[in-house]
Parts: sequence; structure tokens; C-alpha cells
Amino acid sequence: MAQDYRNLVVWQKAIELTVCTYKLTQSLPKDEIYGLSSQMRRASVSIASNIAEGRGRLNPREFRQFLGLAQGSTYELQTQLVVVNRLRLTKSEDLEEATVLLEEISKMLHSFIHTLNSAANRKEPLKARS
Repeated sequence: MAQDYRNLVVWQKAIELTVCTYKLTQSLPKDEIYGLSSQMRRASVSIASNIAEGRGRLNPREFRQFLGLAQGSTYELQTQLVVVNRLRLTKSEDLEEATVLLEEISKMLHSFIHTLNSAANRKEPLKARS
């Protein structure tokens, strides 16, 4: 795990998404500050944070686990964006920017997890069949 998490493109995109999410939530109604705004901000920060924390772990298995948590946060934020869209709480172009970025990150995480799983499976010893 020698590579710095800040060099990971998926982490960089997650930071970009967090900034986008904060800007988007600034336009939400003030009565959502402790509701959707807060949840969306926490979910977006959680994506980048879990990537960073996982990268700092001692083994690839833990890293995969944290990438899975980051992926879960992408689904959480996707759900919240759907709610914002259905309630028409923000401009569609702001919502589109966040949605496109979020989908890109989700695909990157899926691919990263799949790659790490494949590498782990190649290293496992063959089990005897009974």
C-alpha cells in the first residue's frame, strides 16, 4: 500500500464531488439544513474519507472493505439526489453535475473493488475438492 491515497483518481473525483455537493446543498431550502443537506454532505465526505482510510490500512482486504463502504455512500447520495430532484429543490444543471460525477465514481469504485478481489483470488491457495 505504498501509493498515497491523494494520487488515486477516484479519491480526487470524490473530493470534487464533495465540493459539488456542498455547493448544491447551499441552494436547498433553509429548513433542510438538518435534513437532506446534512445527510448529503456527510455521504459525500464519507466517500473520499473511506477511500483514504482504507488506503491507510495495513492490508488489501481492509482496503477492499473500506472501498465497499465508500461504494455504499455513493448509493446513499444517489438516493438523496433522487429525493432532491423529485422535490425540485435545486436547479437541474447542479443536480446533473453531481449525478454524472457520482455515477463516474461509483463505476470507478466498482472496478477498483473487482480488481482487488481478482488479485486476492489469484493469491489464495487452491482448495482440495472432496
